[in-house]
Amino acid sequence: MFSRFAVASLDVVFDHLSKQLADELNVSLYRLDKPLKYVDEYGYLLLVGENGVSLAKTGKGAPKPVLVEFTSGATDHRRRFGGGKGQDIAKAVGLNKRNGLRVLDATAGLGRDAFVLASLGCQLSLCERVGFVRAMLKDGLARALNHQEVGEIVARMTLLDTDIQSITGQMFDVIYLDPMYPHTDKSSAAAKKEMAFFRDLVGKDEDADALLPIALELAEYRVVVKRPKGAPFLSGMVPTYQLEGKAGRFDVHVLKSLEAS
Repeated sequence: MFSRFAVASLDVVFDHLSKQLADELNVSLYRLDKPLKYVDEYGYLLLVGENGVSLAKTGKGAPKPVLVEFTSGATDHRRRFGGGKGQDIAKAVGLNKRNGLRVLDATAGLGRDAFVLASLGCQLSLCERVGFVRAMLKDGLARALNHQEVGEIVARMTLLDTDIQSITGQMFDVIYLDPMYPHTDKSSAAAKKEMAFFRDLVGKDEDADALLPIALELAEYRVVVKRPKGAPFLSGMVPTYQLEGKAGRFDVHVLKSLEAS
């Protein structure tokens, strides 16, 4: 899967961390001694440097590396100006009915949707089974934890050491699923870049349909599935209701009312 993928340091002071990460991911350690546009031994490099752990495509004309960043850029802008509990994701999860929900994001990816929910007061548990994505997410959470404004939010986000298939003896108010699916033409340029990176290295979630039955067993109140417009229902199961957005939708499977008793 990762034949075109390696870990590299951006400075010698990060060599130890790079080797440790390469060993954890069971991939090669690459000595980066030239600009990325001239690297042809690997199609992608997981870079370790002073700004964190980032994923870079190599070769001429490659876009900028992808970094998990909660304290600035689009993610922080969404936190401040995204619409709060009026956002579709907040309504889908049920924040219009109850606060402080315990949510499992079983397909956390770069953690952006989980961060939105945490910023709205939810307690988040996150699963991410792809090793290099998990490493990027872990790094982003660690850096954000020390941020004056964002630290309190990411403190409500716990990255689990397992995936949803291995969780036992624990229930969550809501489980959130956003399995890998090809982007649409309406996706942003940044989203297209990231999805292209992940499709190249990981491919699509071949077992995505198996996630929903598991989620329904672990959820107390509802399971929310994020899907692009036109995508089939996950596992072929018709949801209780849907929330339609401009580029996608949320399929909501209700198990029990969230209305306070």
